[in-house]
Amino acid sequence: MAVTAVSGPVARPTPRLRRMEDERWLAFALLVPTAVLLGLFIAYPFIEGVLLSLNSTRVGVKGDFVGLKNFDKIWNDSIFRTSVWNTFWYTGVTTVFKLALGLWLAMLLNRHFKGKALVRAFILLPFIIPTVLSTFAWKWMFDPTFSVINWTLFQLGFITQRINWLGDPDLAMTSIIIVNVWRGVPFFAISLLAGLQTISPELQEAAAIDGARPWQRFWHVTWPLLLPVTMVVVLFSVIQTFADFQLVYVMTGGGPANATHLFATYAYQLGIGTGLLSEGAAVSLAMFPFLFLIVVVQLLYIRRVETR
Repeated sequence: MAVTAVSGPVARPTPRLRRMEDERWLAFALLVPTAVLLGLFIAYPFIEGVLLSLNSTRVGVKGDFVGLKNFDKIWNDSIFRTSVWNTFWYTGVTTVFKLALGLWLAMLLNRHFKGKALVRAFILLPFIIPTVLSTFAWKWMFDPTFSVINWTLFQLGFITQRINWLGDPDLAMTSIIIVNVWRGVPFFAISLLAGLQTISPELQEAAAIDGARPWQRFWHVTWPLLLPVTMVVVLFSVIQTFADFQLVYVMTGGGPANATHLFATYAYQLGIGTGLLSEGAAVSLAMFPFLFLIVVVQLLYIRRVETR
């Protein structure tokens, strides 16, 4: 049976169809919504904050252009300098403890035991609970009159009188550090646990056969492979902790006597509390160079670790 070929005009793709098949147009179409959202919610507020910091605007009063006068004013402000020191101390101490406790917890959760899935889910509770809600609970526990911590220490014989945790400058800073560590450890633990599970058990077994002790296997096998993930987790934690606001504002409001102010809380007090919008914006932007430098250094270190 003979087959006859049917000839006819071949349909050519339309210009719109050709553009849809072009990867460059597809990439552009996918990036436009993201770029619009970033522009509306990040770029625009940032630009407005820069312009506001260069004026003398107050609540209900449209200010004039004053240049860097606001930055010079806050730099000579003793409370601002205290806020700078508090922010670095708060970020550094909490990051070290969250990393140490999170790594220890991740190592424990990486073992095989009954109810492992339930324990892993339970560990996430401090990170899942809304910050304001959990912070109010901690504020009650640190209350000098109704403090369950004071009651426990008194029953154990460690103290004989009430401790005003949030009324003493040093104890107040210690208190907010404890709460931040409690809230941040689950993030470190689960993230590092995910990194640990990507490491082949055969490497550990080979090191054990060669006679390496547990701490040697961790230091020479586990830690080098876990370091890239660790640096990324630390980077996100530093960014979040450096700009922390809710926890400190609910716990102490920056007190007592401005002793626990961070960049964010002092900016809020100046901009919203006293109505000095431009000075508050200047305090907010003052953290940007510090945070930018920290992020750049960490990113360079991460890149160096990954290319080893």
